[in-house]
Parts: sequence; C-alpha cells; structure tokens
Amino acid sequence: MDLPPNTGPDLPASPVVELRQYTLKSGQRDTLIDLFDSKFIEGQEDAGMTVIGQFRDLDRPDMFVWLRGFDDMDSRKDALAAFYGGPIWAAHRDAANATMIDSDDVLLLKPAWPGAGFELSGLRRAGLATDEKPSKNRPLPGIVVIQIHHLRRDAETGFARRYQAEMAPLMAATGASLLAAFVTEHAENSFPRLPVRVNENVFIGVLGFDGAETHVRHEAALAGSAAWQFFWQAARPDLTKPTETLRLSPTARSLVGR
Repeated sequence: MDLPPNTGPDLPASPVVELRQYTLKSGQRDTLIDLFDSKFIEGQEDAGMTVIGQFRDLDRPDMFVWLRGFDDMDSRKDALAAFYGGPIWAAHRDAANATMIDSDDVLLLKPAWPGAGFELSGLRRAGLATDEKPSKNRPLPGIVVIQIHHLRRDAETGFARRYQAEMAPLMAATGASLLAAFVTEHAENSFPRLPVRVNENVFIGVLGFDGAETHVRHEAALAGSAAWQFFWQAARPDLTKPTETLRLSPTARSLVGR
C-alpha cells in the first residue's frame, strides 16, 4: 500500500530553480535513484525547497538529472543549510556520494517571463511503497526534453521574448507541452558550499511529451516548418555554442513528467 503523497495542491512556481546534472559511477544510477526517491525528497521539502523533478537521461546511462526550486535566493541559502546540515543528509550522504563522479554541473535559473515557471498546482507525487524500492517500478511512458540554448549575455531578453511569441505556439502545435522556460539567474551563489556554473548565459525550454515517438514526430514537424527555420536563422548570431538536448525519463516519484 502506498503512503500518502506529501505534495499539496498549492505549490507555487519557484522563482529560483537549479538544474542539476550528476555524472555517476557505472551502474550506480538506480542505486542513487532508490536513495533519492526514498530518503531525500521529503527531507528537502521539509527544509523549505521544492523537488520539482528527477530523471534518468535516456541517452547517457550514467547521468542523473534533477530540478529543485526555491522562493528566492535568501530562502535558498536557508533551505540548503538546513538540509545539508541536518540529520537526513548526515545519515545518507556517504551512500549518495559513493555513487557519484561529479555533482557540480549546476545551472542557477529564473523564469524567462512572468508565468514561465513550472505549474505545480494540483500535482501529486506518488507515495512510497512499503514493500519495494522506487526503481523497481517500470519506467513511465512520458518523457521530458530539456533544451539548453547558450547565448550572448545581452541576448537573453530578446531571445526569450521571441521564443514566447513565436516558438511556444509552434511547440504546442507540433505535440509538445511547454512545461517551463528559464534564463540564467545571475545573482551571486547564496550557498557557495554547492558550486554552480558561473559566467553562463542560457535560455532553457522544458518540454513534455506523451512518449519518445511523439518527440520524434515533433522534431520532424519542426524540421519541415518554415517558421522554425526562420526563428533559428534569426537567432543564430546570438548563440555561442550548439544547443544541448536532454531526453529524460521521470523516476517513479518525480513530480513533473508523470
């Protein structure tokens, strides 16, 4: 029998979000996911943050990707200090760290425009089964795709404005749900014990799909779209390196992507 989920109906869209990509030791991803889903979600949320989503990277078998949110930078400092100085992390940190090669690939983000954060109201997190570990559940059919666009520092406002006006409707018309959009939060890291990537300037789109086949059809439709080609032709001078695309499968207890 599942325990009652802890996520209520009124979670706000977090004004500050971390996108975290962990490189793990070979074969250790499910070990970390078991630990994360069973031990770390409620502990972090009790400390004052929101665990938005956690995922298996479909193209990189040793990558664990997750997102968490905060009310503001001061709240981030307090929440992280409470969790990483608290008993849950102390009890399980050695087991978690033993799975990892690198946990410092972190982007600090804010919504790209008003209302562009995750809409979490009404979502319910799956409860923990008492007789099995979370990773024993079959992978969920939906996927989340995160696109990381690297921009010149002075280009993010214009890029976000055009993306909202031109690309968001096109995404919806070709089978994607735009779950959120972010740009870099340039405020100083309020918890330097956990590094973030500095000197970054990104626009990030988070897209939801019913499954991998829907994503393939979406990509094919965009490739044949004159509007899509026009957008990227105009945006090319603002891009500093190729776009990163993460294809992700949510874990059993991910709030987003289920």
